[in-house]
Amino acid sequence: MAARRFALTVMAVGIAAACSPAPEENSEPQWVALSGGCFQMGESRIYPEEGPVREACVAPFEMMRHEVTNAQFAAFVDATGYKTRAERGWSADEADGPGVDLPPSSAVFAPSAEQRQENLSWWRLVEGAYWQRPFGPDRDDEPDPQAPVVHITREDAQAYAKWAGGRLPSEAEWEYAARGGLDGKLMAWEDAEAAAVTQKANTWQGAFPAYDAASDGFAGVAPVGSFPANGFGLYDMIGNVWEWTATPYAPDHSDDARARAGVNGLDPAQPGASVGTIRGGSFLCAKSYCYRYRPAARQAQDLSFGTSHIGFRLVRD
Repeated sequence: MAARRFALTVMAVGIAAACSPAPEENSEPQWVALSGGCFQMGESRIYPEEGPVREACVAPFEMMRHEVTNAQFAAFVDATGYKTRAERGWSADEADGPGVDLPPSSAVFAPSAEQRQENLSWWRLVEGAYWQRPFGPDRDDEPDPQAPVVHITREDAQAYAKWAGGRLPSEAEWEYAARGGLDGKLMAWEDAEAAAVTQKANTWQGAFPAYDAASDGFAGVAPVGSFPANGFGLYDMIGNVWEWTATPYAPDHSDDARARAGVNGLDPAQPGASVGTIRGGSFLCAKSYCYRYRPAARQAQDLSFGTSHIGFRLVRD
């Protein structure tokens, strides 16, 4: 991909989550007020980039109840005429770009049968793929208005945020919200219930990437609110689509790694690339390959590209 590698919901916890209404079919964001506080951020039991565990504190803020939907993003586009990076492409001389000319395109998960078996690249840069044509122009699938918008870069998400009166969350704010009050837990629900993930989040079931059994009811992206809200009344913090944060990616949570990352981010697997942090995992996450449908899970994403499994939600002060 132009020499670049691409790399809760939970069972309702407490009365607040149990009483949270499902998202309504409209373009107006729904906000959930979070009191803020201190918590143990990170995880030491799974992937090294999730540590070291450290105390993080966040001020009170509000977060969108669910990921920004196609309907919500369409309202923004209708009002402003905005075109996403996938619709504009890149020229080689643009600052912070991939350094090559690229036509309007975006990354689509579309492995061939051979690639599925041989563990080759599962992503293709598809010309004409963007948020209204998530699989490219050769397929006429129209995205569900209530599904999360995808093929969004951080730049696109920030443009929507400016229009909507919000901002992208920091990593700390995102993880605090995803935990839903379950500080120190591995999962976004009680650990004893981890086996019932198909009832809690949109993830991959089966041998990745050969076969998705869709035991959770979805073989791809799901409409927002298809699974129970977490303890804070937030939907789909885990699974469905990855979500952008405002924090540049660092190899771990140490002060040294954060200092080396600077404002452009640092991913040893993508030397020289400007990288942001995405959170929450997606419908492509399987425990056998990408065990990232957890609050502490994090991943680097090249700022030049969106993909068919990355979306976002906003916070506001």
